[in-house]
Amino acid sequence: MKTTKEDTPITSSSSFVLVSKVKDYFQLIKFTLSFMVVFSTVVSYLLAPGIRFDLVQVLLLFAGGMLITGSANAINQILEKRSDSLMKRTSGRPVASGRMGIQEASVFAGITGALGVFIMWRYFNFQSAMVGLFSLFLYGFIYTPLKTINSISVLVGAIPGALPCLIGWVAATDDFSTGGWILFAIQFLWQFPHFWAIAWVAHKDYTAAGFKLLPGDKGPTKFTALQTIMYSALMFPVGVLPYYFNMSGTVSMWVVLVCNLWMLLVSIRLYIKMDVPSARRVMFSSYFYLMIVLLSLYADKIHVV
Repeated sequence: MKTTKEDTPITSSSSFVLVSKVKDYFQLIKFTLSFMVVFSTVVSYLLAPGIRFDLVQVLLLFAGGMLITGSANAINQILEKRSDSLMKRTSGRPVASGRMGIQEASVFAGITGALGVFIMWRYFNFQSAMVGLFSLFLYGFIYTPLKTINSISVLVGAIPGALPCLIGWVAATDDFSTGGWILFAIQFLWQFPHFWAIAWVAHKDYTAAGFKLLPGDKGPTKFTALQTIMYSALMFPVGVLPYYFNMSGTVSMWVVLVCNLWMLLVSIRLYIKMDVPSARRVMFSSYFYLMIVLLSLYADKIHVV
């Protein structure tokens, strides 16, 4: 079949529209952030006793987690359309920019959320599905609007931020045993230096959007840096719990302690320097921290015979 010159622009235009739409949906679910969240879920699932790597189960868990997390992030962007449009780093998001309507985003959020909960229920268990649903609700409808009211939103947001670890554990064990809560605690505490470093770096943007995310009312202060040190220090005792409860071995314990020491040192540096480069160092260190800690725990997992 011959293709005329007139057909080529139409075909190219259709392809461009399709690619743009797919890109918008990736932005709507905050794919990179969602991937990190689901990474925690999958590793926590694999850390559970008696669980061996099964590609089909891992892919199902990944799909369910991505759908639930993506739904929560879509709700977040719907509710924050105005504030996102005021910030340079978020003004290009599909809903904030007007490329995607609120109705379309809402339908997408509803379908993905329901499908994600169904996958968790059908292929894992009811408990993990309900924790996933609770996490979606807490993040989308409590944490998101609270960000413009009070900085306690960071504490509230840290709960759904850490629940993926518990979801993965419960999906594997069908119960809320100690191991799941230990992993929850590790990720819960990690979020405070991580998020306050982000809020420090993006303080002007957040202030312009009306967000109240730092622990002090006067922006980045010594109090904020001190809070970062405090939570980094609290990660030490929690970090040895996987070893104490026979989840993982000695090697991973030392890896976790070294990572905790690094987080404490960069937090102390922030307290001394009180500048954006130091806050950015805390932020990037926290990204590597979580990945290294979870992978080391899994690599050193104790398999009970």
